[in-house]
Amino acid sequence: MSLTSPSTSQRIALVTGASRGLGAAIAEELAARGWHVVALARTVGGLEELDDRVKAKGQPGAGELTLAPMDITNDDAMAHLCRSIHDRWGKLDLWVHAAVHAAPLAPAAFVDVKDWDKSVAINTRATGVLITMIEPLLQAAGGSATAMFLEDPRAGEKFFGAYGASKAAQIALARSWQAEAVKTGPRVLIETPVPLATATRARFFPGEDRALLGDIRAEATRLIARV
Repeated sequence: MSLTSPSTSQRIALVTGASRGLGAAIAEELAARGWHVVALARTVGGLEELDDRVKAKGQPGAGELTLAPMDITNDDAMAHLCRSIHDRWGKLDLWVHAAVHAAPLAPAAFVDVKDWDKSVAINTRATGVLITMIEPLLQAAGGSATAMFLEDPRAGEKFFGAYGASKAAQIALARSWQAEAVKTGPRVLIETPVPLATATRARFFPGEDRALLGDIRAEATRLIARV
């Protein structure tokens, strides 16, 4: 990962899960608004396509991307990333956590163990580890620093056992952090996006009329306005 050197006054954002879907749209919108975005995901091709879209716009005053092709379940890689952000900028103004593992739908009694382990590792455990690593960077940015989590309340729904339980645990962690940080910061936002025409949703609802779903770019704009 190569880190460029924006001005010290530039706002720095980390978007985890930035290679596709809403995470990519948020990263792209932040860059268009002048942020320097550290875009993290495992999918190198998706990150490169994101970078191409940002560069193609060439808007005056636009920000830049730092591509971080990493696995959020790799604690050493995440520690290295956070240390690199600290050494280069000394702070983080925004963290948007859009990374998620969407396990195939299955009855609770037939959930594949590998899918369950991966769901917990990505959706739950990695979130808890990242909070401990990222909070000091957000604290260093002062009172305006924000962490944003994206809710998808599927817990208890039929066939959503692995995804619903692990995602609910993620949001429970976020709500605890939110309550704890009321006086000390950072600001923790938990937002529920409108139904969107993403690849994840298509896997869950393959027969759905996607024309009735929300626009990803419009939703990214709405969510960023909350920051």
